Amino acid sequence: MTRTIIAIAGASASGKSLFSQTIYSELVNELEPGAIAIIEEDAYYRDQSHLPFAHRTQTNYDHPDAFEHELMLSHLNQLRQGESVDVPIYDYAQHTRSDKTRKVLPAKILIVEGILLLCDKKLCDEFNIKVFIDTPLDICLMRRMKRDMEERGRSLQSVIEQYTSTVRPMFYQFIEPSKHNSDLVVTRGGKNRVAIDIIKSKIKQLLQQ
Repeated sequence: MTRTIIAIAGASASGKSLFSQTIYSELVNELEPGAIAIIEEDAYYRDQSHLPFAHRTQTNYDHPDAFEHELMLSHLNQLRQGESVDVPIYDYAQHTRSDKTRKVLPAKILIVEGILLLCDKKLCDEFNIKVFIDTPLDICLMRRMKRDMEERGRSLQSVIEQYTSTVRPMFYQFIEPSKHNSDLVVTRGGKNRVAIDIIKSKIKQLLQQ
């Protein structure tokens, strides 16, 4: 069986998750059971349970080294071979992996979303379709402040400090250049209805082949 892996990349809080989840949620009940699945790169942040909490908070979470891309690559290969995988679940409040996992079945269409997907050549080679969500950084910062304070228990000061020290510099060093590895650049974030419909149409076309 031919399987298609679609990467949705872009800056933190650019709208990747909304874009990916919108496509997934609108298709999951329309397609046959098990035809589409979704994985987040954030799930593959390295386990830091061996480090003191204070040290975990200092990790540069926007650098490729923060991710266990080797495990993600292994999981993508397993899914492509028709095997299910147990994807880690990351605890943002504790800055490490939780002891729980999420089973993902080998779907015909797999959507993968994350900030650094297109920076890693080995990962890049696994993706059949590569999308980059191109959102202005000031908008990303406002969204990140709201999300991290409301959903991840962060203080405003910690969000701003992290943004200025690592998020913004790593965007220009790694994420923004990776845009050139994409097949499609999407503006206006995760609510670009035309882009969503284009990807949905492509998915339906692939499933009919």
